[in-house]
Amino acid sequence: MSVRILDVREITRPISSPIRNAYIDFSKMTVSVVAVVTDAVRDGRRVVGYGFNSNGRYGQGGLIRERFAPRILEAKPATLLDAANETLDPDRVWACMMTNEKPGGHGDRSVAVGTIDMAVWDATAKLAGRPLFRMLAEQHGIAADPRVFVYAAGGYYYPGKGDGALCAEMRSYLDRGYTVVKMKIGGESVAEDQRRIEAVLKEIGSQARLAVDANGRFDLATAIAYAKMLQQYDLFWYEEAGDPLDYQLQAALAEFYPGPMATGENLFSHQDARNLIRYGGMRPDRDWLQFDCALSYGLCEYQRTLAMLKDAGWSWKRCIPHGGHQMSLAIAAGLGLGGNESYPDVFQPYGGFPDGTRVENSIVTLPDLPGIGFEAKSDLYAIMRELAA
Repeated sequence: MSVRILDVREITRPISSPIRNAYIDFSKMTVSVVAVVTDAVRDGRRVVGYGFNSNGRYGQGGLIRERFAPRILEAKPATLLDAANETLDPDRVWACMMTNEKPGGHGDRSVAVGTIDMAVWDATAKLAGRPLFRMLAEQHGIAADPRVFVYAAGGYYYPGKGDGALCAEMRSYLDRGYTVVKMKIGGESVAEDQRRIEAVLKEIGSQARLAVDANGRFDLATAIAYAKMLQQYDLFWYEEAGDPLDYQLQAALAEFYPGPMATGENLFSHQDARNLIRYGGMRPDRDWLQFDCALSYGLCEYQRTLAMLKDAGWSWKRCIPHGGHQMSLAIAAGLGLGGNESYPDVFQPYGGFPDGTRVENSIVTLPDLPGIGFEAKSDLYAIMRELAA
């Protein structure tokens, strides 16, 4: 029996916080939450897929309501189904959304499409009665592994937050089971950031490793100055030193920083990801790629990015997506990525894991829940189910 999409609903909600990184503050940040409502019923409940966009980009209610949702709702239902005409085909839904869109221009459009795409994949897995991560593994002919590496991202600049508070935050992540933690740099001087880094390294000792993130703030001279300062420490990575589209800067930086580097969270298409691999000097033996499906046209596009990486000789294990959300967690488990970001204290309730999930030695184990598993995260589902009422 075929299925139809009855509605695509969106609400824009605040995800505001007094924190800042080297580039922006989050005091007026918003997020779009989407529900894709189908006419199917499973176990006595209507099948609804849910999605939302990652932090760092604003909600996209205008684009969703004015362009992308209407295209889905105006399409002939059969054009959105798989070859057997039985269930949703996320790639066909994606193609429908992108009808009459010119190539290039991957800013807010990619976020709007990625948000709906998440909900479509959630609905598709629920229609199959399977966890998304297991469905993905089967589609790619690989073994699903519910155990996923996660690291704790934080260390933002707060008003009045000194080194003591920063160290206490990092200690709390260790107490919650993380063995890799991340902090922000670039919002103060090199000397002040070095002091902060050394305070954190002293606090965590040999119990964890530290990654640092400049959020694209530096020009080449500043990126090199930081690289020379940072190379004396055994860091997990040095992240996004310069503008995400300045591939020459990234390539030049490798000459001054021998340790692992990470970037990619602000590249929103497989074409931009390909340019990073071609021209950014990224090293497949040590560097990390942070493309976030929720910001970059969704899982349909993310699979094209992964195919490009495979052709370029990169292991998918070098991918640790940005965003800290359950969608990337499911992709990591289903497709064998290197792990996922986690935000234990910020951007809630959109980050994190299903209720009761524990972090042990920076590993979480995904439960076998239909779809992405949002319904098992009570604080998040309380927001989502408003859309399905």
